[in-house]
Amino acid sequence: MSNHLSDRIRNMSTSATLAMAAKARELRNEGKDIIGLSLGEPDFNIPDFIKDAAKQAIDENYSSYTPVDGYAELKTAIANKFKRDNGLDYGAGQIVVSTGAKQSLFNVAMVVLNPGDEVILPAPYWVSYSDIVKLAEGVPVEVPTQIDTDFKMTPEQLEGAITPKTKMLWFSSPCNPSGSVYSVEELEALAEVLKKHPDIYIVSDEIYEHINFAGGHVSIAGIDGMYDRTVTVNGVSKAFAMTGWRIGYIGAPEWIAKGCTKLQGQVTSGANAIAQRAVITALEAPVSKIQFMIDKFHERRDLVLGLLGEIEGFNLNVPEGAFYVFPDISAFFGKTLKGVTINNASDFSLYLLEHANVATVTGEAFGNPNCIRISYAASEAELKEAIARIKAVL
Repeated sequence: MSNHLSDRIRNMSTSATLAMAAKARELRNEGKDIIGLSLGEPDFNIPDFIKDAAKQAIDENYSSYTPVDGYAELKTAIANKFKRDNGLDYGAGQIVVSTGAKQSLFNVAMVVLNPGDEVILPAPYWVSYSDIVKLAEGVPVEVPTQIDTDFKMTPEQLEGAITPKTKMLWFSSPCNPSGSVYSVEELEALAEVLKKHPDIYIVSDEIYEHINFAGGHVSIAGIDGMYDRTVTVNGVSKAFAMTGWRIGYIGAPEWIAKGCTKLQGQVTSGANAIAQRAVITALEAPVSKIQFMIDKFHERRDLVLGLLGEIEGFNLNVPEGAFYVFPDISAFFGKTLKGVTINNASDFSLYLLEHANVATVTGEAFGNPNCIRISYAASEAELKEAIARIKAVL
């Protein structure tokens, strides 16, 4: 009966990261020893001070429907966080709290895009951007970037991608999947191009903001001329290890925020009450409270780069944020390993799953067919064992 499903859902891709995680779980259930390096999920427990805030919220009976756009106290905490960490002034009417940053992105696409509007996506991009844009009847326009420029889009590439139909630019910094971090100078150069096209809006996905080894995060909304046309997206999934709590938020021009609230009111309404109360405590805490996780990710990055660098055929750069490496493995294309011919990144990723029992994600899902994404949100022991297995089967 699948032919009775809507064209909308039949034309949508399945999330490659979630699909690989499901495949890994299936193989584990069959008794195979699978090391999962596919999901973008910190392996740390939530800090106790955040857990305590959630327990207190339960005891204080926060169990009723929440305001569609979030508790006023949480929006104040978000506004203070934007000011403290990003130098951005957002009022309560410009902030919307949603059930995860993914819903925040979906809301923005649905309230800004009309059929045929083009959205520029520097590739590689997060796996869901393209399908979210398509679901809103927009047209994703991929701009390929290269490993030798650390997967960053240049001003010339941005200018070349703009057409009369261009409505938005979406990007993440630090980037999922590449770990790239745009410097203030690089963002200023992109902004100079955008100033020539005042009707283009920007979605700046900053969910990995604090997992940053480059010496400081910069929000494009803080660049001259960009504030009134930028939606800053963030949340607590990554830096606070709160993936399952599902709280994301935006700071945006008020007309976009109002549109998102209107849409959300007809879809999910307000986000979870207990999670919101816990996030107030998380955001009010100094970043030093989570620095131990950031430091550990930094150590793991260096470990993984060192070990992968010993494998012939892996072309690596040094990611400056998030918790991924995105090696170019095109040197293996056309080769036959254990009777399997590697034609593309998807073949390579599946080969590692079948023969090394290591789950990664094909770069094709992120708009780059020459790479795979490896998450180092795993213990050092798991990372060492996984890369040893990869080396053995190559």
